[in-house]
Amino acid sequence: MIFVMFSWRSSFGGEHGRFVGVVVVLAFLGYSLLGLVKFATFRTGIYDLVIFDQGVRGYANLGPPLSFVKGNWQELGSGFSLLGDHFSPILILLAPLYWIHDGPETLVVAQAALLALAVVPFWVYARRALGAGGAYALAVAYVLSWPVAEAVNFHFHEYAFVPLITAVLFERLQAGRRWHVLAAAGALLLVKEDMALFVAGFGAGLALVREWRRIGYVMLAGGAGFLCLVTYVIMPLSGAEPGRYWYYSQWGSGPAEAIGRLVSRPLMIPQVLATPDTKLWTLLLLFAPLCFTPLLSPYVLAPLVLLAERMLATDAGAAGWWGTRYHYNAAVVMALFCAAVDGGVRLRRAMGERWPGRLHLSWGVVVASAAVALVPFFALGNLFSPGWYAGGPRHAAAAEAVRRIPDGVLVEAANAVGPHLD
Repeated sequence: MIFVMFSWRSSFGGEHGRFVGVVVVLAFLGYSLLGLVKFATFRTGIYDLVIFDQGVRGYANLGPPLSFVKGNWQELGSGFSLLGDHFSPILILLAPLYWIHDGPETLVVAQAALLALAVVPFWVYARRALGAGGAYALAVAYVLSWPVAEAVNFHFHEYAFVPLITAVLFERLQAGRRWHVLAAAGALLLVKEDMALFVAGFGAGLALVREWRRIGYVMLAGGAGFLCLVTYVIMPLSGAEPGRYWYYSQWGSGPAEAIGRLVSRPLMIPQVLATPDTKLWTLLLLFAPLCFTPLLSPYVLAPLVLLAERMLATDAGAAGWWGTRYHYNAAVVMALFCAAVDGGVRLRRAMGERWPGRLHLSWGVVVASAAVALVPFFALGNLFSPGWYAGGPRHAAAAEAVRRIPDGVLVEAANAVGPHLD
């Protein structure tokens, strides 16, 4: 990673470096403020902030990532390894931060930093393709995008790593560095087991590009194989049940049956994708602000596979997957931005001399304007509402309850109070 950053130095001379630095710092401060105010005013929750807090603390203490919140599903007071819930060994990278401050606020700030730093490789990638003006506009659009805002708003999640690694993946692809691309794909596999679908989808996209075809086949096979290995071998060793999050009962009782029905009953696919219509609204809000340009790139297959995983679910337990809230769309937002840039480049090549001179800059401004227009409707809009910074009517009572609870005792706590208990 240090070598990769060294190779970016030439892109950040003078004004460019200052601009990108300002964007990263402002994004980091804004995301941190949003998350820390929510924490201080008792608007975060045991699900999922305490779950990750307990797991990372386990790593920091040189032990397994045990969560007693997850363990309570089996037996009160027992710990359950996060590696058995989701395969996210990348969380160990956050453990040293707990040696500085041992608490959930550390995760809030770390997430803000990871999401903000994604601007750096993305700006390098966009500048090479569109020029500095278009890169400026798209960097702002990413920072203000609603999927990032909603991820910050949902306390913490391992998907915080995805935009940064995805931006590195696309930038290294653009630079023609095959081993770096494979290394970035490998890093994504350590974020969460379903990122194997993303890697496989990315490999399928690469397989459509002649000079990257072999690497594409490797990633396609590797992603699919890794998903099976993690789901049926590695995670069960940590207590996982392979069907724990199976929300596809209309498709079958397991992956093999579901794949068979997807092939044999293709007319069911649009019906499921449109039920409920929340799915369609989410897809529209993901693609419309980018003027649907990701669809012009073969690399859109990577985020499309992850979206299919969510939108083809049929059970009520998957309702959180379908909408705009929570963190799920943070897994695809950077890939959609990068595919949009690639799609724009392909369109320019196809049009040749008919391509208007500064159309890429105009397109970037449109995308940035759409992101700005959506800010009031999503979590970042709270930063501009003075009343949001005040605690709710139960704030004082919750704070007093936390103050009265002595250290080292086991208590049952409301979801919003739990993150404030040691």
